[in-house]
Amino acid sequence: MGISISHGVPNTRSATTIATLGQHLAHTLTSSEWREVRHLFDGRLYTPLVTPPAEAGRVAALLMKAASSRAMNPEWAQLATLLGGAANRAAQARQNWVWD
Repeated sequence: MGISISHGVPNTRSATTIATLGQHLAHTLTSSEWREVRHLFDGRLYTPLVTPPAEAGRVAALLMKAASSRAMNPEWAQLATLLGGAANRAAQARQNWVWD
């Protein structure tokens, strides 16, 4: 069963894929930054997961930061960019970012 992510993420993503991205994020972000997004990417997804707009904006910034890091694998950087864009669109629209 896949997880559907709002605001423009095509297709669903598996919990395993999201958790694997989380492992890459944990090695790319600082420990305090990782703590801000860990609940989304630690593999313990409870859906639906609703992220308020202000928090979605912060998540977007951290995903984009991680995606642009040399330490991030390019393949996983693409997924981080895709999710960061969706989070940013939710924040800009002042809508919740929803994972179902």
